Amino acid sequence: MFHAGDQIENPVTGERIVFHETSAETNGERVVFETIVQPGGFVASAHLHPFQTERFEVLEGTLGMRRGKEKVELGAGETIVVEPGTAHKFWNAGGGEVRFICVVTPALQFERLIATMYRLAAAGKTNRKGIPNPIRLAVIANHHFDDVRLPTVPHKLQKLALVLGAPAGRAVGYSPTFDPAPGELASATA
Repeated sequence: MFHAGDQIENPVTGERIVFHETSAETNGERVVFETIVQPGGFVASAHLHPFQTERFEVLEGTLGMRRGKEKVELGAGETIVVEPGTAHKFWNAGGGEVRFICVVTPALQFERLIATMYRLAAAGKTNRKGIPNPIRLAVIANHHFDDVRLPTVPHKLQKLALVLGAPAGRAVGYSPTFDPAPGELASATA
């Protein structure tokens, strides 16, 4: 799917990712990418990764992050690690772009999840926070339950809701991935 050097952009959240190492290139051990977040940009929602560790190393600008109950601002040269199961979110806390390297270990289906969410945003199929409608989100979240979860709802309750909601989403034609027609998002991906 992705190769080192490939890019994808989320025009709603102001994020752009440049892949350095992909899951295919590391045999699933990790995915490494640079994220560039525009002023006012943010990750779509607070979330957690039940089985993955994320390491953020700031290259330029100011990265705001909430990790669990801790709120921090990181500058160039600073690093933060988010352990599996830890709720987190990030945003651009400065006036210019913030750039950071992120390493996700193990890769699992992280790249596919990012591709789906960013492409939906680029196609105008999300709200102003970058989140698709609840029925479509149920299909995606059910498929990616090992990759990402909500931090505030108990996991068993989330899974129950997704098991019930995902079939409804599939019945109306939603897929756990979003692959636009060739050329449809030419300006949003490189």
